[in-house]
Amino acid sequence: MDSIDPALLARLRFVTHRRRRSGPTFGERRSTRRGAGLEFADYRDYSFGDDLRRVDWNLFARLDRPYVRLFEAEETLHVTLIVDGSASMAWQAEGFASRWRAVRELVAALGAIALLHGDALEGIFLQNAASPIRWGRKSGRPQLQPWGAWVAALRPGGDLAFGTALHALAARSTPAGLVVLLTDGYDVAGLAEGIPALASRGHEVILLQVLTPDERAPNLRGDVRLIDVETGSRREVTIDGPVLAAYQRALVDWQLEFRRLMAQHGGRYVLLDAAAPLKRLLLEDLRFAGLIR
Repeated sequence: MDSIDPALLARLRFVTHRRRRSGPTFGERRSTRRGAGLEFADYRDYSFGDDLRRVDWNLFARLDRPYVRLFEAEETLHVTLIVDGSASMAWQAEGFASRWRAVRELVAALGAIALLHGDALEGIFLQNAASPIRWGRKSGRPQLQPWGAWVAALRPGGDLAFGTALHALAARSTPAGLVVLLTDGYDVAGLAEGIPALASRGHEVILLQVLTPDERAPNLRGDVRLIDVETGSRREVTIDGPVLAAYQRALVDWQLEFRRLMAQHGGRYVLLDAAAPLKRLLLEDLRFAGLIR
């Protein structure tokens, strides 16, 4: 696994665009509601019944008019990492990087960022819609080792109905928060069905599509037999220049479809290279996309 400095992870945090509800605990997140927090926000005119301890008496002495200090309350961000566990996630062409290696490292790092900042973290590994493998919801630095062990034990395999699984997750009674989906994106219909369901529950949804170099720019030529790793179905095809050009056009359309889907539901889409080092994925790709800072 690509090592990354824990001190670096501790300096990174998730960025969200949506207003979040307050939870029963306080973490390191700025809330949009004003209350008795730690960070000064603004002043307003004093009103009868306000707590006199919140009056800025120094300002009153200068202006001869009472003002009350307002503060931004801190709140816990609920982070859910949903990992596609279908067989295609284990794809590795000869001489190319493994998709699952990249996904596993990325999931471990994103979870660590949440834990180090007091966010409430939940991990969900989907291999079938009926029985997802869960971790959490937990928070705090002491959970780093259990989180890493949970991620290390995950193994992709099977044929997943993504839409059914995401609908089931959306139906749960959970606080609105940040939901990050990590997938190869091959179940387009399932994602198009499940992402709106999650967004309708108030979640900000981020779609991370992880593709290998051979998927982004295949170098096959001639007569080949293609085998679906999940269903076992086979197709004989002849690959030449025009076919590869058509593939590239289809790849661009595929990405545009995901971008439109996420924009329509207030989320974000990021395409990631499975061969890229973890530090580049975090410090360049996900930072540029505005997921972390």
